Amino acid sequence: MTDHFPRARVALACLALAGLTACANMAQVPPGTPLADVQAQFGSPNFECPQAGGGRRVIWTQQPMGQYAWGANVGTDGRVDRVQPLLTDAHFKVLAVGDWGPERVRCEFGPPARIDVVGLGERREVVWSYRYKENSVWNSLMYVYMSRDGSKVTHFHPGPDPMYDDDRFMWH
Repeated sequence: MTDHFPRARVALACLALAGLTACANMAQVPPGTPLADVQAQFGSPNFECPQAGGGRRVIWTQQPMGQYAWGANVGTDGRVDRVQPLLTDAHFKVLAVGDWGPERVRCEFGPPARIDVVGLGERREVVWSYRYKENSVWNSLMYVYMSRDGSKVTHFHPGPDPMYDDDRFMWH
């Protein structure tokens, strides 16, 4: 089989690599940078939440299909505190401390890739799934379980992302 579009494939690969490089550099934005400067370089955030005191939380997310998101808190002066990767094993551990309702989760990590309901009766739970790279390697979902009424995080754990399981689901 011959490849009739080698230049197109190389160009697409270069664009994808450039996009990943740009996103990787988001975490290198110095604290105190004006949000306008961050937006000029990386585009506008695609999710935002108000914060106490007049600030706001901004998130650049690739959900539902991508595996990365970056977030920053913006003060009333329009400057970011720092831009940090959100969909990492280390960052998901913040869910283990304190009470987390759905709005707090959404404002910390951005919207999930999926929201499902699992279980029956007393075992029924709402599950938010975030696509991410577990240990920076594995195509995974972080499953964030909430109580039956969806009001409070009860537990969370990673698992394989079936979207990448070609043998089982035949997604080509």
